[in-house]
Amino acid sequence: MKFSSFDISSLSDRVLAGQRLMAGFDGTCLNDDLKHLIRDLCAGGIILFSRNLDGPDEIRDLCRSAMDYAAECGLPPLFIAIDQEGGQVARLKEPFTIFPGNPSIEDLQAAVRFAEITACELKYVGINMNFAPVLDVSGGTQNSIMAQRTFPGGPETVGRLGRAVIETLQANGILAVGKHFPGIGRTTFDSHVDQPVLETGPDDLERFDLPPFREAIAGGVSGIMLSHIRYTGVDKDVPASMSRVIAHDLLRKKMGFNGLVMTDDLDMGAVTRHYRLENVIDAVDGAGIDIVLVCHAGPARQRAVDRFLELLQSSDEHREQAMRSVERIMRTKAAL
Repeated sequence: MKFSSFDISSLSDRVLAGQRLMAGFDGTCLNDDLKHLIRDLCAGGIILFSRNLDGPDEIRDLCRSAMDYAAECGLPPLFIAIDQEGGQVARLKEPFTIFPGNPSIEDLQAAVRFAEITACELKYVGINMNFAPVLDVSGGTQNSIMAQRTFPGGPETVGRLGRAVIETLQANGILAVGKHFPGIGRTTFDSHVDQPVLETGPDDLERFDLPPFREAIAGGVSGIMLSHIRYTGVDKDVPASMSRVIAHDLLRKKMGFNGLVMTDDLDMGAVTRHYRLENVIDAVDGAGIDIVLVCHAGPARQRAVDRFLELLQSSDEHREQAMRSVERIMRTKAAL
């Protein structure tokens, strides 16, 4: 079945729910766990980590077999994603090109070179989405958790370099996902452990954190990843990854972004220590967020899809939200 023949209105409820999940798995080949993720959960995408990666040929076989299996199951093609920022966060190691990371990218030429080579290598092995670039601004922030992962300089410089990476990745066939909206460069606590809180309001965000994301949107970025930070002056109740105020009112309406909006990994301590997964999915759906990331194998993947399915079958409002999100997902997949 050709992807162009998929009619969103003809997709089953199970597929509509599953397309809103991108998930990690165990193993380096098309094993039972990965088949379950594709066939039974109808996942919209998979995420590759070091535990999934052998040599280039093995990675290429993995990506091709996963994509072929989705087609055999009558499902849309997969997003196949990775974190390949360079430096501290780069899943692909030698013989792939080892870049020192964003702090060393000081001009447009370096940004373009990084993105061109990275796109070429990702495309060769069959990866079609990069969770990059980091658009957080840490310049001048003492002990920033992101100090080793951000571009040097202030908001304008970060925006200019980030946009160059985005446009170059996408011109070379790799979907770019800017992160971590609306900005975590001023935080000093790791959301992998627990939920950071940033006591900031709209004016500070607008001045310091949002300009790189505006540049990314102007550059046509395919996706934006939400942080698990709670911004007390914007939405004091929930983190950005669950916030309608941030995801819908700010990112969608005020900033005009109509691409994919996704959460950071729901397996992080910032989420698991404070919220039931079903409540997180309820909030995500209510905020108009398209995709959730669950980066580890385990029951959370199933529970997320099951809850999305329950929601879309519970009311016309939830079904319409599912259709809007899957429409964006399919439009992005068609662009590949």
